[in-house]
Amino acid sequence: MAEPGDDMLTDISVIDSRPSVRGNGTDLLLDAVRQEVYFVYQPIVSAYSGMCYGYEALPQGQERLGFATPAALYDHADQNDILLHLTLALREKAVRDFIRFSVRGERLLLGLERCLLLSLDDGPRRTAEVFGGFGLSPTAVCYAVPETLLSPGTGAGAEAEAAAIGSVLDGYRRQSCLLVLDNFGAGTAGLKALYERQPNLVRIDRYFTVGISTDERKKLFVATVVNLAHVLGIIVIADGIATEADFLACKQIGCDLVQGTFVGAPAGITAAFNRTYGVIADTNRRERRERRSDRKLLGEELSLVPPLTIGDSMSKVFQAFRSQKEHDFLPIVDDRHQPVGIIREVDLKDVIYSRYGKDLLNNKALHRGLLDFLRPCPACDINTEAEKILETFSQSVNPPGILLVDDFKYVGVLSAASLLRVINEKNLALARDQNPLTRLPGNSSINDHLTVALDTAVTSWIFAYFDLDNFKPFNDRYGFRQGDRAILLFSELMRTTLGTNQTFLGHIGGDDFFASFRDLPAEVVTARIEALLGSFRRDVESFYDADSRERGYIVGRSREGTTQHFPLLTCSAALVEIPAGPRVVTVDDLGDAIAILKKTAKQAPSHMAMRRLG
Repeated sequence: MAEPGDDMLTDISVIDSRPSVRGNGTDLLLDAVRQEVYFVYQPIVSAYSGMCYGYEALPQGQERLGFATPAALYDHADQNDILLHLTLALREKAVRDFIRFSVRGERLLLGLERCLLLSLDDGPRRTAEVFGGFGLSPTAVCYAVPETLLSPGTGAGAEAEAAAIGSVLDGYRRQSCLLVLDNFGAGTAGLKALYERQPNLVRIDRYFTVGISTDERKKLFVATVVNLAHVLGIIVIADGIATEADFLACKQIGCDLVQGTFVGAPAGITAAFNRTYGVIADTNRRERRERRSDRKLLGEELSLVPPLTIGDSMSKVFQAFRSQKEHDFLPIVDDRHQPVGIIREVDLKDVIYSRYGKDLLNNKALHRGLLDFLRPCPACDINTEAEKILETFSQSVNPPGILLVDDFKYVGVLSAASLLRVINEKNLALARDQNPLTRLPGNSSINDHLTVALDTAVTSWIFAYFDLDNFKPFNDRYGFRQGDRAILLFSELMRTTLGTNQTFLGHIGGDDFFASFRDLPAEVVTARIEALLGSFRRDVESFYDADSRERGYIVGRSREGTTQHFPLLTCSAALVEIPAGPRVVTVDDLGDAIAILKKTAKQAPSHMAMRRLG
């Protein structure tokens, strides 16, 4: 065995009874790596369409060389001063298989370990040569830098190490490679790295995405990161997605890309590379949220400002501003038509109005060009709800607009005025369906909600139908104005007692109301409804005269015209529970069940009746 400091490489034992590999040069290890190490490619997919954005190359097989992890292999190479050779060999292998088996157009995501950033001599240039040899554009490559790697050190040399890492990352950026801030939330440098490194993408650490569907605190954290990233024009990847529920939660929060076993297993030589991953598209079709209508409204208000590409000269920038005088900024896209930022006319004024500024910029020898004037700009997918786009816009600092993308390709710009028109149109449509008395959603919204809810198999639901008991004789005795007061009282009690982010409230009409409860236990729902019915029964007594309150009834005429005693106002609730999972329940089935339960509820001491369907 070699002693420390010896030039001989550490022994590399090949597993599964193969002969031992020994040697004292770089060739032996590199040949063994080329033979034994291979890559699988995990898909990274659009949360909206299921289209594949790219593949993460994951090395496998290093254990056959005696290394437990890829990091151990890299560390060994670093200690023996062959890290650059090993890295280039592995990247060449990763690119060769990627080019051979992938569908053209996806990006390749590669990881950057600490030793790679600190030890490679001109790594960005050498790796670019590898990619170029296979015809792979640098813009097709994403480098994932763990947030923990960028966490500030405390010992001597920490400052120099941070500067070295920054220099290497700048080298990759100058070649138009994309940077991914990885494992966001796992370290202590997250916000600082987000500000200083200006990554193109950020990948949420799986700690925050696993189980997010049932964890409100995780939802809050991820939603905050998503909003901040979108304000900065950064794409968000949700990692570790293993269930449909977690996928839907991340999508509803606004994550752009998803990765994990729910999406698909890693592809390789024996597994196909797919352009579209059907599980995402199928799940979105089943969910059928009302984002299509927003897409149509957004498309009608979209302004197609012609973009420039990241490799264009400053002469072309000036020419574009001259020919498009109505625009004071220009979107910049890469060679895959994905926006990378904007150039603002105001930032060029100092150059334009100086005596030789424009000529100096056009001088290629000075190495100053389009990238020096690039600014981040908030960007959103065209399938995003208009309210979320407005939230992103409002959190930005004087943005000239929102860049909209479809499957990450630039489709146009949404100005502030256009966004307000979209929101106004949505509000008008909602107002037209609202009940004019209670301002609760009416029949059209309730029916749409039921259709979507019954189609969302991943979610459990409880639907409640409310009917005021003895409302007609009360209305006949005290008049329509007092009847409206009773209806308003019930609607306000509904809001205060039942209203949460897991509840939908509606007013069917007259004295009939509706509520739905998403992913709440039956005992929680029945307790809240019991509290609602009790509050209404007590509060509505003040609407009667003293004699009627004391007797506990009023005298009126029945529908047949006979004199009859009618009890004071109460409310009955018919509840239908729909468990999560595959179901064949229709809206008609729900209506039939509620019709039967209404009669049972009115006769029950609790004024409630419940049935489970599905």
